[in-house]
Amino acid sequence: MMRTVLGAALFMAALATPAFAERAVIRGLDKVTGHARDYTMSIGRTTRIGSLEVVPRACAKSAPEETPEVRIYVQVYDHPTAREGEAEQARREIFHGWLFASSPGLNAVDHPVYDIWAVDCVQ
Repeated sequence: MMRTVLGAALFMAALATPAFAERAVIRGLDKVTGHARDYTMSIGRTTRIGSLEVVPRACAKSAPEETPEVRIYVQVYDHPTAREGEAEQARREIFHGWLFASSPGLNAVDHPVYDIWAVDCVQ
């Protein structure tokens, strides 16, 4: 009897934890041209979005019985291209933190040309 109760409790706890994915889907927007594109990124791999280098570190979806939410932890670096006659500029980190699909305005990726936000997590 006790094993059954303990097994059921462990099963329910496993269902309540968020599902971590192997890939994250992030939408990038070029504010100058108005073009948006979805990027499917492997966790831990760098992807270029214009002059930005985006590295997703974790991607989690809420459990099906909870309010739908997608969370992606990213590191974002700006690597601007050098102008003619100027030395190459080193990349600099402009953001690291969580992006939330339900609240795209909460992220603090502050860049004059590009904007990014979370879309989905996929296996």
